[in-house]
Amino acid sequence: MALEPIEIAGESVSPGERRRIQVPLGKRVSGNEIFLPVEVVYGRKPGPRLFVCAAIHGDEIAGVEIIRRVLAQKGLRRLRGALIAVPIVNVYGFVGLTRYLPDRRDLNRSFPGSPSGSLASRLAHVFLSEIVDKATHGIDLHTAAVHRSNLPQVRACLDDPETERLARAFGVPVVINANLRDGSLRQAVLERKIPMLLYEAGEALRFDEASIQAGARGVQRVMRALDMLPPTKSKIEGRPFIARSSHWIRATGTGILRARVALGAAVKEGERLGIIADPLGAEDVPVLAKADGVVIGRTELPLVNEGDALFHVADFKAPLRVASSVESFHDQLDDSPLDEI
Repeated sequence: MALEPIEIAGESVSPGERRRIQVPLGKRVSGNEIFLPVEVVYGRKPGPRLFVCAAIHGDEIAGVEIIRRVLAQKGLRRLRGALIAVPIVNVYGFVGLTRYLPDRRDLNRSFPGSPSGSLASRLAHVFLSEIVDKATHGIDLHTAAVHRSNLPQVRACLDDPETERLARAFGVPVVINANLRDGSLRQAVLERKIPMLLYEAGEALRFDEASIQAGARGVQRVMRALDMLPPTKSKIEGRPFIARSSHWIRATGTGILRARVALGAAVKEGERLGIIADPLGAEDVPVLAKADGVVIGRTELPLVNEGDALFHVADFKAPLRVASSVESFHDQLDDSPLDEI
């Protein structure tokens, strides 16, 4: 049976084609039109349709480079199914170097959206109807928020066997069984019964090479797991460790933080993770681990107020094993570029 064309924003992409499409979103206050950039690579043979998107939060830019590297692979000519790449979803926030849209709403709390709602709601609706509804699987690329950094990790609903299979295939050492948030893209996609992964790594408004390498390799590995790309001889070293829960450690005082642990470090309950003191060094307030685990996120801003989130810890019973796997994973990155596909 012949493959059907993919229709996006009134444009048709046939099997064997590779096209860039500008999805109209409206106009700026200056009168200029604004578009959602999309690139569709459609193989000649049947297979899944995978959407990969980035910059839903406009200042989380590392995913834009991940998608560029994936699209640059010459072997996409051997693709089965279709890759629907959207490197910049929140175009408004991206050009303004901000997480939000001009209406100060968070796009990732605005799904499924509405064609007659707020600006964020309208963009969410366009993305679901023009991109997600044409796909069978999805990957959403994120970084930490501004002044924070994240260890490369996958977040997913692991109760779904297909989602868990792809989360393991992505190849990062830490996978989080993460709850859904109301209004998130992940919630809207899973309500459509579409398996989806969320990749978190790095820091807002920064390019972190290790996080970008890990993300590009992960997308490629998922495509191989879906049989969209031919198999490769290279193997993923080790299996990911799965955390069923995580928690934030917050500041119990106000002052200047001297952090003692890095991303990927193993921590034990009661361990001192840092010290908060005033500018003169008086009144030291220790920051203590609440449980055993591994640091998967942390603040990069030393100036903290009481209640600020400082360290994000994934709960593991054997944190030293996880930390060792994280260290080995980073050692492999520079020696293992994207496979030639």
